[in-house]
Amino acid sequence: MLRTRVAGLVSGATDGEVTEAEILAGGGSLTALGVTSLAFLRLIDTVEEEFGIVLDLDGPFRFLDDLDGLVDQIAELGGGDGGHG
Repeated sequence: MLRTRVAGLVSGATDGEVTEAEILAGGGSLTALGVTSLAFLRLIDTVEEEFGIVLDLDGPFRFLDDLDGLVDQIAELGGGDGGHG
């Protein structure tokens, strides 16, 4: 459920240019799917607000370009149920 929820947030950050279905099926780089740097900024804000967490962007944040990595990061920070379903 968390994975689907985050995919929806990613799609929303792109104003629907990348669909939730594409994100869930992509299994790789969100950038390769067409998520732009502006969409990533929107996504960071949305994720932090939605889940009440702060993403650590000081270190390597490659997790942000991968749906499963982002879901894992959210779960690790206590912002989700930890599942990929």
